[in-house]
Amino acid sequence: MSRSRNGGLTPFERLRSRFEEQDLVCPKCGYDDDDGKWLAETTGNRIQYRHLCPSCGHVRRRTYRLGEE
Repeated sequence: MSRSRNGGLTPFERLRSRFEEQDLVCPKCGYDDDDGKWLAETTGNRIQYRHLCPSCGHVRRRTYRLGEE
């Protein structure tokens, strides 16, 4: 199995990589978390990405529901 040039094997991993490349500045305090990571969690019908700002503790979430139109 080969990796995509976007940084992951699955569409979910590629989306997380995109967040980590483009969305690590906290909207609350403006801190740029260069080494930050988005964590992913799924329940089967949704996937939620979370990022915790190490400066102010603000939690950002991106939630995608699967199988709904």
